[in-house]
Amino acid sequence: MKVIIAGAAGRMGRELLKYAYQDADIDIIGASEASGSDWIGKDIGEVIGEANMNIKIASDILELIKSADVIIDFTNPKTTLANAVLAAQARISHIIGTTGFQNEEIESLKKAGNHAVLVQSGNMSLGINILSQMTEKIARALSDFDIEITEIHHNQKLDAPSGTALLLGESAAKGRSLNLEDNAVYERHGNTGRREKNTIGFSSIRGGSIVGEHSVIFAGDSEVITLSHSALSRKIFVKGAMLAARWSLGKDPGYYSMDDVLNIEK
Repeated sequence: MKVIIAGAAGRMGRELLKYAYQDADIDIIGASEASGSDWIGKDIGEVIGEANMNIKIASDILELIKSADVIIDFTNPKTTLANAVLAAQARISHIIGTTGFQNEEIESLKKAGNHAVLVQSGNMSLGINILSQMTEKIARALSDFDIEITEIHHNQKLDAPSGTALLLGESAAKGRSLNLEDNAVYERHGNTGRREKNTIGFSSIRGGSIVGEHSVIFAGDSEVITLSHSALSRKIFVKGAMLAARWSLGKDPGYYSMDDVLNIEK
């Protein structure tokens, strides 16, 4: 499998490079970083503390993409959207772990899926995607319970709520046949009044080097159910992304999720 790693010098990019370096079935043919990055022109071996691998980090993957099977992308919405166009033109798979997209940007990704295999998820972890399904089912079964979602991440994370929290929120909303955008509450301050029925609350905490912790709280009359997931290492996201990459090979063009990769009933 010939792979390009987008955002190669970032937290996830480094973990992806390390994983690919140790897997004989993965051939890294290119790596990219944002224009102006100090890593441009440096060998990817230097990024992960290994010997030179004769692959320089570039700011433009246009020439590389013609020879790739898959691009794995944990960057930012602007970069991912540009990469989606290139992947669609080259008809190669695009695995997207980037978060922070606006609704119109998601629609652009779906259009790219008309021409290539695109797998996008707010979280590539296998555990989180199972948790997402459980959230939907419990939200449907316990229709009178209040739903709150909390997430905790490191102090360098740029977006809030996290893509994973929104993924879980979408699952909860789907279980209640609600539109998350119309029912989400992202901030509470001052005299907020009583909690409105069918709202889905979000709380975000940032600090230290926490990889990621998520909880979905179902609060009823005299009882509370909490579903929780803790990411102890970014390796769990890498494994999910690589699983998605392998799954994507030979698939028909389309906009897919980790539910499709894991064959989870929707």
